[in-house]
Amino acid sequence: MADGVRHAARPTGTRLLGLGAYRPAQLITSEELGHRFGRTAQWIESRTGFATRRVATADETVPSMATVAAQEAVHDSQVSAAEIDLVIAATCSTDGTGGVAAEVAAALGAPHAGALDLNAACAGFCYAVAAASDAVRAGSARHVVVVASEKMTARVDPDDLGTSIIFGDGAGAAVIGPGGDDAIGPVVWGHDGSQSSLIRIDETTGRLRMEGQAVFRWAVSTALDVALAACARAGISPADLAAFVPHQANLRIVDAVAAKIGATSAVVARDGADCGNTSAASIPLALHGLRRQRAVAAGDLALLVGFGAGLSWAAQVVRMP
Repeated sequence: MADGVRHAARPTGTRLLGLGAYRPAQLITSEELGHRFGRTAQWIESRTGFATRRVATADETVPSMATVAAQEAVHDSQVSAAEIDLVIAATCSTDGTGGVAAEVAAALGAPHAGALDLNAACAGFCYAVAAASDAVRAGSARHVVVVASEKMTARVDPDDLGTSIIFGDGAGAAVIGPGGDDAIGPVVWGHDGSQSSLIRIDETTGRLRMEGQAVFRWAVSTALDVALAACARAGISPADLAAFVPHQANLRIVDAVAAKIGATSAVVARDGADCGNTSAASIPLALHGLRRQRAVAAGDLALLVGFGAGLSWAAQVVRMP
């Protein structure tokens, strides 16, 4: 069991300690999708920004992808399995009856850690980071594994152009623990359930349906407002950012928001060009990608912005591990 004495001294701040990712090897290109739908690759890429999408095989499940990403994050953080007190899994695409977080905790060698699954769709990683940070600050946990894992290609209708050209699969993870200064800023989050039908599961087919144009307009407006609010709550200007890491919904949305936010010195994450829209997993995958590319350095400020089904949104400023 977790050692309660170890949590007695509450930290004044929290930070990201490590990152991990899992990208399925199998790809589907815009050219392949173009053949399916009678479109050109250029037509698809001009509307999505995605050249390829990662596609999980039957053996690559939401829990298995989550486990690999979490293992890398734990190794990167140099935290031992015995020091993990809580695992939070963000996903909207699992069909299992058991908890993804519980499976990940067991695979990590932390079977007695708390474990919970969270579904805030594409905003899920930001929600999970906020919950993990608050748990550490409250003294309920010292080290928390946050993992987002999605198998979105299993949720889309392969004959539906609007969703097939968008979604991909993968997992990303982070370890959150105490920090000398508060390197995870306050979260700005919310929802608008009155518009939930814009992104929904069809009751007849069980497949994802999306009102593309309406979602695009909502996403650009909402992401911009939430991004600016998160910077204000963190006490920074967008000009202070080294990286802008929005949900990779569609690179047209990413570019539209990036052009307006005023983060003139920030690198803009475009991981979706390789992975597609991986829902909750897209932000940690993009964070992992930026660091792997050496586009950012430890301690740099990054703005995370999630938005999607629900309709839900969340954002916070963090320092890179």
